[in-house]
Amino acid sequence: MDFSADSSYLQVSTGSYKRQVYEVPSGKQLVDQAVIDRITWATWTSVLGDEVIGIWSRHAEKADVNCACVSHSGINLVTGDDFGMVKLFDFPCPEKFVRTCFCMVTSIIDIRILSCFSRRHMMEIFSSLNL
Repeated sequence: MDFSADSSYLQVSTGSYKRQVYEVPSGKQLVDQAVIDRITWATWTSVLGDEVIGIWSRHAEKADVNCACVSHSGINLVTGDDFGMVKLFDFPCPEKFVRTCFCMVTSIIDIRILSCFSRRHMMEIFSSLNL
C-alpha cells in the first residue's frame, strides 16, 4: 500500500494482481489512467504498474515477484522473489526484460531500502553478496 506525495491517493495491489488507486479520504476508485499517470507517489512498494514492467523476466509467473521498494531518492528499485533473488533496477523501469544487478538469498516476502544507502553503496553490498 502506498500513498501519494500529497496524501490524496492510495495505491494497492490486489490478490488478483491488479493495481488499484483510490482517492483519500472518499475511498472512490480512480480509473482514469491519465490521472493515475500524473500522481507522484511518496513510496512505491507495488510489483504492478507500467513503472515496474521491467522487473518481470520473460518466464516469470504472477506470483514470482513478491515485493518491491523504491529508494527515497526515487531512482532505484529493489525487488525480492520466490527464488531468493534480490534485484536492483533503475526506477522507473518501464522497459521489459531489462538487465539488472542481483544476488541470491532465501525466499523473500518483503524488502525495503534504507535511506542512508546510495546506489554506489547498494552496488557494493550486492557485489559482496554475489561471491
